[in-house]
Amino acid sequence: MSILLILLILLAPFTSIACPNAPESNRIKTIISLKKLDDFPLYVMHFHGDYDLPYYAHKVSPPQDIQIGNRSGYSSSWACTCFSTKSDQGSQLLGRNFDWYDHPALLLFTDPPNRYASVSMVDISYLGYSKSDTPDKNPGGLLQSPLLPFDGMNEQGLAVGMMAVPAAHATNDPQKQTVGSLVIIRLMLDYAKNVEEAIAILKNFNIDFHHGPPLHYFITDRSGRSVVVEFVNRKISVLPNTHSWQVATNFIITGLTPENARASCWRYKKVWKTLENQVIRLSSLNALTLLKDVSQRNTIWSVVYDTSSLNFLVVMGKKYDQVHEFKLQQAESDQ
Repeated sequence: MSILLILLILLAPFTSIACPNAPESNRIKTIISLKKLDDFPLYVMHFHGDYDLPYYAHKVSPPQDIQIGNRSGYSSSWACTCFSTKSDQGSQLLGRNFDWYDHPALLLFTDPPNRYASVSMVDISYLGYSKSDTPDKNPGGLLQSPLLPFDGMNEQGLAVGMMAVPAAHATNDPQKQTVGSLVIIRLMLDYAKNVEEAIAILKNFNIDFHHGPPLHYFITDRSGRSVVVEFVNRKISVLPNTHSWQVATNFIITGLTPENARASCWRYKKVWKTLENQVIRLSSLNALTLLKDVSQRNTIWSVVYDTSSLNFLVVMGKKYDQVHEFKLQQAESDQ
């Protein structure tokens, strides 16, 4: 049986829901690009063509059978950390720990027509995979992966991360479309070149947290600006950086004094104090060390995005001696 026929058989159940208008050749090229990078496992894939997600489409929520985390709300297992800071090279860095369950992950490169190219990290357990049921033999479900970015960076130097919080009360404006809490990250990566445009996108949609935990978002760009965006009393709260750095973990910052915020989470306090007292700006590797310092037993990945050079570092499963280095516009053959 030819590899082309095998791929057609594997893709058949997924093509209609993931990218119905995509040419068959693009779907096949996407799956062929799939590579396993380490035994965590971490995979890398280049999505070819469009994933049928226009800006004001009527159907931009993920499939209803995809549940992101715990539907009942916040879980103490969610314990992510995000921070931004200027690097020793003058770049703006976004450091990010994703702390959750022991799930396989995908590093996804996308370059859709008329939108920005980006890279994102995806927890592919929500596409039906596990460490024992990996995509090696049945990769078709990965065609839905563009809808589920957990963090990422685009070619304009916009970087986004999310963290679970105890509550998020989003707007419910009948004049606005409603999108999923991860789909909104895809829209920001696809359409926003800076923090201001990302905030505008957030304000243009209702965000549905019913299929996963409540979240707040950390956004930064190469200008050095960063914000934490929260949803309090059905209003959007935008908290800009007041220093050359900013940090967020898993609590609502809106309404807190800096002292109360630092007292709310040891990881938040550790990052705050490190960045506040830094004598020399961090390199990307130093930022990765800081992520190591606030990592936990359930840290799935640590990533540092450099929004100027578009380089980024990825570590899986706290193996900080095994650093994967990438560039956003890196060719497939180089990986």
